[in-house]
Amino acid sequence: MPLGPVRPSPLVEQAAARLRAQIAAGEWPVGGKLPGETTLATELGVGRSTVREALRALAGAGLVRPRQGAGVFVIATEAAEDWPTRLRRAAVTDVYEVRMGVEVQAARLAARRRTPQDVTAMERALDGRRAAAGADDTAFVDADIAFHAAVVAAAHNPVLADLFGQFRPVLREGLVDLLALTGLRERDPNTGDGAHEALVRAVADGDAETAAEVLRAELEDPFGD
Repeated sequence: MPLGPVRPSPLVEQAAARLRAQIAAGEWPVGGKLPGETTLATELGVGRSTVREALRALAGAGLVRPRQGAGVFVIATEAAEDWPTRLRRAAVTDVYEVRMGVEVQAARLAARRRTPQDVTAMERALDGRRAAAGADDTAFVDADIAFHAAVVAAAHNPVLADLFGQFRPVLREGLVDLLALTGLRERDPNTGDGAHEALVRAVADGDAETAAEVLRAELEDPFGD
């Protein structure tokens, strides 16, 4: 079927969408070669530079791959999901298992690298968690995650911090659901306070292995004490 011209703006996005649709429809099968830039530009009614940028976008999505001197070839008919999208689709149990690895290592590093400012931030976050004991489950979970974020920040590893930041929306939803299902806070509105206090103490004392073990045990029994 003919591609047809695209409208003036935004040209690159429209051109990429049109090419993506053709690939998904099987116009160019996996392993097949796309027409040259000049041909695509003519069919789409855009300049070659627009086609070039559209092809870059498709390459970034994992749909095509250029081969030096040979052209551009289709390598998939569906775009690969980016990391945030995969996290949103992941089971909370899977995310939680990865979270444990990230946070236990972060606790270990925090105990070795913490500054006085980091300890203060953790103590304030612990106070915030305690203050949220009188609030609803959502507010309490937000305060709990803020505390854990303070521990991760004290590790001074930007990659760990970025990973934790990506997990936060999925964790928040999962923990709110967990509290609703278990009713843990009906018995103890500030559930898990002892473990969190012990973690602050271990990090402040520079005891890396105790910090890691406290956090590992706490994550294996979320909101336990």
